[in-house]
Amino acid sequence: MIKFITPFISSHSLPPYGDHNEPTSSAHLNNGNLNKKGDDDLSQPRGNDKEQKDVNSRPLLHNILAGGLGGAIGDSAMHSLDTVKTRQQGASTVLKYKNMISAYKTMFIEEGVTRGLYSGYSAAMLGSFPSAAIFFGTYEYSKRQMVNKFGINETTAYLASGFLGDLVSSIVYVPSEVLKTRLQLQGCYNNMHFDSGYNYKNVRDAIKTILRVEGYSALFFGYKATLSRDLPFSALQFAFYEEFRRLAYNLEGKNLIINNHLEQDDLSIFSELITGASAGGLAGILTTPLDVVKTRIQTQQSLPITAGTTKLVSDSSNSNKQSPLTNSINKSLKVIYKTEGVVGLFSGVGPRFIWTSIQSSICLLLYQMLLRGLNKTMHSGEQLN
Repeated sequence: MIKFITPFISSHSLPPYGDHNEPTSSAHLNNGNLNKKGDDDLSQPRGNDKEQKDVNSRPLLHNILAGGLGGAIGDSAMHSLDTVKTRQQGASTVLKYKNMISAYKTMFIEEGVTRGLYSGYSAAMLGSFPSAAIFFGTYEYSKRQMVNKFGINETTAYLASGFLGDLVSSIVYVPSEVLKTRLQLQGCYNNMHFDSGYNYKNVRDAIKTILRVEGYSALFFGYKATLSRDLPFSALQFAFYEEFRRLAYNLEGKNLIINNHLEQDDLSIFSELITGASAGGLAGILTTPLDVVKTRIQTQQSLPITAGTTKLVSDSSNSNKQSPLTNSINKSLKVIYKTEGVVGLFSGVGPRFIWTSIQSSICLLLYQMLLRGLNKTMHSGEQLN
């Protein structure tokens, strides 16, 4: 899933979900020289009224489409690694899933691609594009209102808008996450190689079974845990992203700001990929314990397996046996630490690091390129008219 990513950046940075022509950091690069701006500069208007109007009049639809497409493509490319991470976190007691490479190989051989490594893909796509679209629309609208209408400090506005975007879009992506993680943990229907406790035929059957057996509220299992993971992840990711992009502009000797914030030199594709990957990967590692708690809460069973869902497995060692968790994040972290140690808290850290790195780089690069293309298309049409 997108994990669509909440911007946490300084007022002069380039929010990946904001206007593509805003600069990427509070540092100004002119002719290769790095000149820091003081706090007073952050509160000053950026350009004349016409220029500011041009920035604010860019259609929100551009942000929605670019973000939704970028997120969906990034999630699609990395879904198999996300499945391996989910299996490692949700079945940490099963020895064959302990190592990332062997887990990937085992799942490929035993369960295949479509029913194994890409299990839960349909559920992921149900939430990926719409939740990202809601996030980007909410974020961009809130940011413009706070900064331009209410005169709120830009850094505060960006952070608050990001929180609002996550909160509103969580209504869509949390149920999608529940379905996705359960199907990823289960693997194929009647899986003879691993007993997750679940045995859904497909996404539709999963939805019907959950609603019938556990009720509507089950689709929001781990809601608090999901937000507890995503908000700090986003904050760390974009704090790193801002600094890495500033460094990249400096290393490439390119201008960060031209024409009073309305234009900037483009970073090389390599730098775009590296800055996004580094920021996402580091944030992913640091928030792995929260991701483990989220996965466990959403996949643990609160009720006995009902008739018609049981199956035989070839080896009892492939059964999933873990200590139950509560909805308390702190208590859940303590339970995992006491029963499994630090290794348990960081189970799945390898695939999570790779997943967040590559997904982040793909999503942010595509978002920038798509947004830039949409805006150029709009300006070309205006010039023709």
